[in-house]
Amino acid sequence: MEFDFLSPVNADLLDEIKRLNQQSIGANIKLHTERSGIPDMEDVNVAIFGVKENRRAVVKTEAPEFDELRREFYRLYPGNWKLKLADLGDIEPGATVDDTYFAVQNIVENLIKNDIIPIIIGGSQDIIYAQYRAYDKLDQMVNLVNIDSKFDLGDAEKSISNHSYVGKIVVDKPYNLFNYSTVGYQTYFNSQEEIELMERLFFEAYRLGEVTGDITLMEPVFRNANLVGLDLGAIDSASANSTFFKSPNGFNGREICALSRYAGISDKVSSFGVYEYQNKLGSLANTLVAQIVWYFIEGVNYRTNENTISAKNEFIKYQVPIDDEILIFFKSPVSGRWWIEIPFLANVNTKLKRHTLLPCSEEDYLEACNQIIPERWYKAKRKNEV
Repeated sequence: MEFDFLSPVNADLLDEIKRLNQQSIGANIKLHTERSGIPDMEDVNVAIFGVKENRRAVVKTEAPEFDELRREFYRLYPGNWKLKLADLGDIEPGATVDDTYFAVQNIVENLIKNDIIPIIIGGSQDIIYAQYRAYDKLDQMVNLVNIDSKFDLGDAEKSISNHSYVGKIVVDKPYNLFNYSTVGYQTYFNSQEEIELMERLFFEAYRLGEVTGDITLMEPVFRNANLVGLDLGAIDSASANSTFFKSPNGFNGREICALSRYAGISDKVSSFGVYEYQNKLGSLANTLVAQIVWYFIEGVNYRTNENTISAKNEFIKYQVPIDDEILIFFKSPVSGRWWIEIPFLANVNTKLKRHTLLPCSEEDYLEACNQIIPERWYKAKRKNEV
């Protein structure tokens, strides 16, 4: 694997790591250092790297540095993990922002191809565009889940920014996006035009109150994701005790970590990005971001690998007639999780090769038994038809 675009972890941190408890993450993570270079990646499962890029942020701030975040993360202790971690250092700002995007795309693509899950710690959230473009050569349709108070659709005719990158994802070739879901949006931060566009595109949007009312209902949403982005601005200011997080409403620390764990435990999620990181966040906010990363890795450790054909062959099948449709549900006897089948339409979408199993909840099955068609199934079917 090529990692030419990465600068090593700050040498000052290496001295601090030597003073950490030998069971801490910092004492057990493989590091990209100036002296030894990129570590051996042969047995690495999860690789973290920073992206010092925010030139396309609508509100300008200084380029992010991640030393304080690393200090907080290295001090944490791993769970009962079987995973090997690596910190690959940082991508420095390129001569242009597009150069930075190219570096992110290249590194994410290479890691995924080698079955290593990248965790990207970024400046401005437009870096998700580069994270998404890493899937261009993987010959699959992509489901993107974004934990955010805003849709970030923007005007696709204008230049990309951290408020408009989703619009670019939708209109730019190659067209890989099958579904986009926003978890935790707040209506007053989004124009009615964007809300209506989300509906017309059959994208999924979950309001903050809906999510916090029963956060477990979000697990199927993440189970269907290929890549996940998290805007730190979705956290309420009180939980981070930081003036950089300006909204009084948002996810608290427990909720944002639970969502991060759902992203990690999903068998399909192959990259995870944490964006809108700012310098001088303060100790509490950096500890929270470190714990967000910790919970994602914790989720990865407890994956059940139910995406395999052999696992699906063990699923219990249920058929529910509704009007002219017969909805087919599957339940895993191992995890107790549910899926619903979306029929594949020949010659409509060549990247959807077969019947697709859409993650759902037991509540969806019970509602179907009461002749209520699940909204997620309807939207996924309509996207397959248009």
